[in-house]
Amino acid sequence: MPVATFEEEFKRIEKSVDRVIRAFIFGKKVDLRGAENFVREGPNIIVGNHIGSYKDVAILLRTVPRMIYFTANKMIFDKKEASELVLRHLHRHMGKFGGFIHLILNPLYTYVVHFVSGNAAKVGSIPVDIYGSKRESILKCQDYLRKGRAVIALQGRGRVHPKDPNPYVKSFRRGVSIMSYNLFKQEGIAVPVTPMSIFGTHIMWGVPATIKVNVGRPLFIRDHWTGDETSTIERFRAALEQTVSGLFHESLNW
Repeated sequence: MPVATFEEEFKRIEKSVDRVIRAFIFGKKVDLRGAENFVREGPNIIVGNHIGSYKDVAILLRTVPRMIYFTANKMIFDKKEASELVLRHLHRHMGKFGGFIHLILNPLYTYVVHFVSGNAAKVGSIPVDIYGSKRESILKCQDYLRKGRAVIALQGRGRVHPKDPNPYVKSFRRGVSIMSYNLFKQEGIAVPVTPMSIFGTHIMWGVPATIKVNVGRPLFIRDHWTGDETSTIERFRAALEQTVSGLFHESLNW
C-alpha cells in the first residue's frame, strides 16, 4: 500500500484542522493586508515575528493560500512534552491561575495536544531543537524548497520579550539567510522570502481582540549579494528583520 503524501495527509485532516484553528483564535478577528504578496507556487520561505505561540500557527494556516510546512519545536511531536509545553505557556501568561485554567479546559487541551502531536510529522512539519543545533532542520528545509514547497520560519519563541529593543520582533537568526544563500550559490535557486508581521496573537486566549497581519513583497538574497558568504548572509538577515519590523510598526497605525 503506497504511503500517503504530506498533501494527502493534510487533506484527510483538513476539517479537523479548521476546528482547531477556530479554537486557537477564539474571540479574535483577523485583519489581513498585503495578501497579494503571497507566493502561490514554487519554493518560498515565509518569515515573521513569533509572539503568539500556537495562535501564530493558526493565523498562518488561516491566511496563507497554499500548503505550508512549519519548522516547529520538537516537543510538539511528543504528546507528553507537548502537554508540558501548553502548561508552561499558560503559567507564563496567567501565573498560578494558568494551572487552574488548564484543569478546567483539560478535555480541550488534551484533544488539541493529541491531534497536533499525532499529526505534526504526517503533514511534513520539521522538528527543531530550539536549544541545540539547527543544521539538520536547515538541510531539511532546503530539501523542501528544492521540491517547490513553502516553508514557515517564524523568528522568536512564541512570546513577547519586554526587555528587547523591539519586544514584538525578536532579533532574527541566520537560518533563513543560510538556506537562501546555499540554494542560490550552489544550485541557482532564487527563493523568494516573504516577510510577514503579526500583532495581537500575544493577547490571552478568549479575550476579544483584532489580530493584524501585514504581508510584504518577497525579498531575494541575490539583491543583497556582496561576493562574500558571511557578509551576504548577515546583510540579508538584517534586511529581513528590518522589513518585518517595518511591517509591524506600519500595522500599529491601522
